[in-house]
Amino acid sequence: MTSEEISRGIAELGPWFYRFEFGNGLQTTPAIPETVVDIFDTRLRMATSAIDAHFGNRLPAIDCLDIGCHEGFYSLAMAKRGVGRVFGVDAREENLNRARFVAKAMGLDAIDYKQGRVETLAADQGRTYELTLFLGVLYHVEDPMRCLRQVAAVTRELCILETQVVDEVEGFSEWGSREWTRPYQGILAVIDETGEFDAGNRETGVSPMATCPSPKALLFMLKQAGFSRAEILVPPADAYEQHARGKRVVCAAYK
Repeated sequence: MTSEEISRGIAELGPWFYRFEFGNGLQTTPAIPETVVDIFDTRLRMATSAIDAHFGNRLPAIDCLDIGCHEGFYSLAMAKRGVGRVFGVDAREENLNRARFVAKAMGLDAIDYKQGRVETLAADQGRTYELTLFLGVLYHVEDPMRCLRQVAAVTRELCILETQVVDEVEGFSEWGSREWTRPYQGILAVIDETGEFDAGNRETGVSPMATCPSPKALLFMLKQAGFSRAEILVPPADAYEQHARGKRVVCAAYK
């Protein structure tokens, strides 16, 4: 694509959520505050560290599925890193139009984008991938267990998941009688995104109801979904402030 075509595409497809740099001074401007943009770098650094540790020099031989790919920020990063084939799926066609434009403008032809929902992912894909990415999506869905089972079903080796988390809640619940109790740990918080959803915010899920797990709940749910083990990764020293404070976590889940 020429510089003129790229410049016109940037203007026509905006506003943008991510910063993409195309050279010759051409780049997109994120619509989110500058103080929040570092979240993307922390996600990517933590994800690539776990991916490199697991796959090593096998990256050119694997396929990656980017679930909830949005404008393709992480899909592009995987393609640039040398992953053999990258596939992105997102519920919103407007996001995919931006992702396709960026990939074309950067000359990356090893990426395919398709509209779809995580709630029906396994049936829609009909195949598995060595690597899946599920970044910044889980806390926007209303049925997290169903979604995690779908993600596990299409993951052959490793899933990198990033999500907002809430504080732990522990205690005892009556379980059929006052005398019968069961301990509980971990929590799912119900979040109302009606305002953002009705306003057409592209960062919401496909319904106004969202659920946000605590770290213990997340690890338990991943194992119940079909992963053999899962671990929350330690953020780097210069991580985005939410990751540093444990209010967001990056998790590696292995089949």
